[in-house]
Amino acid sequence: MKKLADIGLIGLAVMGENLVLNMERNGYTVAVYNRTVDKVDKFVSGRGAGKNFIGARSIEEFVASLSRPRKVMMLVKAGDAVDNFIEQLLPFLEEGDIIIDGGNSHFPDSIRRTKYVESKGMKFIGTGVSGGEEGALMGPSIMPGGSASAWPHVKPIFQAISAKVEGTPCCDWVGNDGAGHFVKMVHNGIEYGDMQLITEAYYIMKTLLGLTPDEMHEVFADWNNSELDSYLIEITRDILGYKEDGEALVEKILDTAGQKGTGKWTGIAALDIGVPLTLIGESVFARVLSSQKDERVEASKVLKGPKPEFKGDKKLFIEHIKQALYASKIISYAQGYVLMREAAKEYGWVLNYGEIAQMWRGGCIIRSVFLGKITAAFNTNPDLKNLLLDPFFKDTIHNAMEGWRRVVATAALNGIPVPAFSTALSYYDGYRTASLPANLLQAQRDYFGAHTYERIDKPRGEFFHTNWTGRGGDTASSTYNV
Repeated sequence: MKKLADIGLIGLAVMGENLVLNMERNGYTVAVYNRTVDKVDKFVSGRGAGKNFIGARSIEEFVASLSRPRKVMMLVKAGDAVDNFIEQLLPFLEEGDIIIDGGNSHFPDSIRRTKYVESKGMKFIGTGVSGGEEGALMGPSIMPGGSASAWPHVKPIFQAISAKVEGTPCCDWVGNDGAGHFVKMVHNGIEYGDMQLITEAYYIMKTLLGLTPDEMHEVFADWNNSELDSYLIEITRDILGYKEDGEALVEKILDTAGQKGTGKWTGIAALDIGVPLTLIGESVFARVLSSQKDERVEASKVLKGPKPEFKGDKKLFIEHIKQALYASKIISYAQGYVLMREAAKEYGWVLNYGEIAQMWRGGCIIRSVFLGKITAAFNTNPDLKNLLLDPFFKDTIHNAMEGWRRVVATAALNGIPVPAFSTALSYYDGYRTASLPANLLQAQRDYFGAHTYERIDKPRGEFFHTNWTGRGGDTASSTYNV
């Protein structure tokens, strides 16, 4: 009798190929299918030759090669392609079979797809997979959500192929319907923030301190042996040390950044839910501004600013930059976790925040030693409202305070843009301030729109309206939250 596959995968691009090689290496037989069937033949006779793969040339043949309950994973372009494959699969699947979307899908689509697939008697998983092609092959971070009853069937496979940190898989069940893809989206948003913070540190050292790429290579090498130990610091070290024809390649790269939209999704979700995700937002806008290259070149010819000039101890200031980077990183993660907490309330998810940090500790782009501190914080206090209130993070911020403020102030005085460093500090100062100027803002809203306000000398929940001009009358708007 022909052996059936433990799991099947649709989509043999780089990520798909590497992921199925990972599965096979961990002892699983995998069925593979691709819309362009020539890719199936090429893979089975190439990288998959002599291994436990079953190549299929049609959806019907593909599904027939799977053991029950059938587990079908898709790694295809997010959007219509996912829905199209679901429709192709459904006629050949049976009750209890599982469809898995491992692409970068938007979480509302995963909410919708879970409901739809379950209505057909099947189960659905929308899972984030992070780590790029190397992670897919050697062990990614995997963040599954969707139909909870599907998890026991895929858990052994997912945890076997995921990255491990101190023997613990960087994969566990996240929550219902779109929770997995939401957490992956926040991961990507935090990735935007981490990258922007690192580029700002690089730019200050280059523009203000006049450091060469070789000198910055040494700085990042030192930082990677400290509390900043992380994948992104590590690759920045390597990038700064990479030479082409004896010159640093990084200095030959055009300063226009691309993006695939997941950072933007994170910012939109924060605006929809009402969470101040300022650092990730600024990181997205910084990429957009960088893309306006021609316009910036023209503006540079007519708009004036101070010429960067540093007088002081460079070694000490590099330490200050390190403190600013670490403190701002804490702010970014604090904001991301607040977003997940509020999203859980909005969508009815039960999220394990310490476990999420554990899933990010290995395999993914934002993997770092730092994440272990987040796991510890939530293990100590699962109801922690903000990472800044955890003793470790509070003390770390306090210790970095002087350097952080000096970096932001010095950058401003020298005309060096540091949007992520700056907004992180502004958020911190706003969060620690008991009385903000929103009283004046509420008065303005009431003046022009009769939106009402609360008073400090009255109980919370009582709203008032003032006829500021004597012409407006006493009728108040019902749109207080607009």
